[in-house]
Amino acid sequence: MANVMIVYGSSTGVTEGIARKIGDALGDAELVEASQLSESNAASFGDYSLVVLGASTWGIGDLQDDFHAKLGVIEGAALSGVKVAVFGTGDQESYADSFVDGIGILAEAAEKAGATLVGKTSTEGYTFEESRAVRDGQFLGLAIDEDNQGDLTDQRIAAWVKALQE
Repeated sequence: MANVMIVYGSSTGVTEGIARKIGDALGDAELVEASQLSESNAASFGDYSLVVLGASTWGIGDLQDDFHAKLGVIEGAALSGVKVAVFGTGDQESYADSFVDGIGILAEAAEKAGATLVGKTSTEGYTFEESRAVRDGQFLGLAIDEDNQGDLTDQRIAAWVKALQE
């Protein structure tokens, strides 16, 4: 899949690493740190065949700080007709009540701007109580738990990218 923009928010480097792996798997991807997101580069979202948004979830369901500060840029972008996929990192054991809530927050912002959400994934294989990232029994994007299931990350990324490419 060519012509992809990946915007990620990462405080410890974990989400950045996932964004890079997704970018490598997708091929022609431009990576942008959420802290560098502006109205001008958000205005170019429509030039991409796919926009991927990714962030970690902090505390009890909070979006990563850099992305939280730029959420209005996403909500205000003209995303009508733009395919958007979301991914997030979190800890399903320590934060079972808010596992990867960041996915849900990003998805809601993209949908508010008119995006077509793609890349939903199964919740099978995860153990958590609640998440804003789940709708109709599926994650709204790719959920990664490097703390407890890091051994599954590469295969989850590969399966997700394959589904996005189809």
